[in-house]
Amino acid sequence: MADLGLPEVLIILAVLILLFGAKRLPDVARSMGRSLRVFKSEINRPQDDEGTPPIQP
Repeated sequence: MADLGLPEVLIILAVLILLFGAKRLPDVARSMGRSLRVFKSEINRPQDDEGTPPIQP
């Protein structure tokens, strides 16, 4: 993973504030957090492969 220092984090925050504005930034962060939570739960969910027949060559 990339090693981010304080200057890099500040630049990223400045770009996010410029793109979304200070008022929308909490909503954007909340939405990204929810999306990440759903993504992680879908990855950890057991796969249901019994419903589909195996592919025959």
